[in-house]
Amino acid sequence: MPDTLVALYVFVLACFIGYFVIWGVTPSLHTPLVALTNAISGIVIIGALLVTGAGEASGPAGIMGFFAVLLASINVFGGFLVTNRMLAMFKKKKK
Repeated sequence: MPDTLVALYVFVLACFIGYFVIWGVTPSLHTPLVALTNAISGIVIIGALLVTGAGEASGPAGIMGFFAVLLASINVFGGFLVTNRMLAMFKKKKK
């Protein structure tokens, strides 16, 4: 079996598992989960930058690496914005 096909199977299975894990979380645990996914997305960004910057990532691998960096960056920045807004709700209002 080609390595690309194995990688595609792993990717699809990870998508399904991630979907069911996220939707199975209770709302009270959602905020810590956002912080954890920000950390995981940061690791994805580093890995994707290493893969695309290796010089061997041309064609489909380079395109997938670019989209991995793009989507993980959007996830990290959006997560930080949401976390910042949630923390602002707990600050005492000045009179």
